Amino acid sequence: MPLTSNLKKPGPGASYASRLVVLDRDGVINEDSPDYIKSPQEWHAIPGSLEAIARLNHAGWRVIVASNQSGLARGLFDFEALGSVHDKMQRLLAELGGRIDGIFFCPHGPDDGCECRKPKPGLLKDIGRRLQVDMQGVPVIGDSPRDLQAARQVKALPILVRTGNGARSEDEVRRELPEAAVYDDLEAAVSALLDGRNGQANGPA
Repeated sequence: MPLTSNLKKPGPGASYASRLVVLDRDGVINEDSPDYIKSPQEWHAIPGSLEAIARLNHAGWRVIVASNQSGLARGLFDFEALGSVHDKMQRLLAELGGRIDGIFFCPHGPDDGCECRKPKPGLLKDIGRRLQVDMQGVPVIGDSPRDLQAARQVKALPILVRTGNGARSEDEVRRELPEAAVYDDLEAAVSALLDGRNGQANGPA
């Protein structure tokens, strides 16, 4: 079952369909690790990523995280440790005047047969239901094909960043998801969104 924290619903009459962005966490916001991010001490922001999120917030965008966290199923960390990691992320963002409006994650392993582990679209569907937003056209930024495959299934706008696994995944993404935009990092992708390009140009921003 997808889980969420810090989720805030839009106020009466508000429409966020065009001002909502969904981010993968590891490899997009923070440095990834083959050993998983198991504690706040192991969580290190990619340079420029937190500033990019704050820029989105300041421009009126809502930022949601959707992340596979199979380390829970593998027993590498528990929910309390995961919450502590997210507390650190939110604290550092707050220092920049930014925030994550909601954090959705899949706690299952790859063999659990759930519907929320990307590349399945369960997390993105849950975001749409809870925010009462049509996910079509919503930018989804990730560093692996599975992030973008999940985006395609809800007709969201897939965007690959070359951080994390992105550089290694770029050829596969360009071959299998030619509609995906590709940028060097989250900072570049956010600049494209704020400039009104909406991720429609492949290559460096």
